[in-house]
Amino acid sequence: MSGERRPLEGIRVLELAQVVAGPFCGTLMAEFGAEVIKTEIPGKGDDLRRLGPSEDGTSYWFAVDNRNKKLMTLDLHTAGGQDVVRKLVPHCDVVLENFRPGVLERWGLGWEDLHRINPRLVMARRPSAARGTSTATPTGRPRAPRRSIPTT
Repeated sequence: MSGERRPLEGIRVLELAQVVAGPFCGTLMAEFGAEVIKTEIPGKGDDLRRLGPSEDGTSYWFAVDNRNKKLMTLDLHTAGGQDVVRKLVPHCDVVLENFRPGVLERWGLGWEDLHRINPRLVMARRPSAARGTSTATPTGRPRAPRRSIPTT
């Protein structure tokens, strides 16, 4: 495939995602040529760094789920970290995130806020588990109604 242009070359993705689902989406985008900038919590990193088998201090799962990415530490819980996101967004085409619903909005980094900064921005959201709701699955989707299965 050398010399061929990959479909997402020229696309820059800011990945504000941790563990598996969000980072896997970023990995697929990187495989197709996007420049993916992954953020990690300072001093801790992505939780996937500590899960599963590892070699030389690197988790295989982390290595696979974050290949072909640029990594940076960024504390989104602080005003300074949130300001860095606002400075990066004008230079990005996509923001990928998987926080619980409403978290980015509380930080002033929700869709409406980021779209005002960069009107051509695409935001891909894969929310983490909805906590404290009895009608939602771990993905936050409503549960399907239960049906009884007749027995013979």
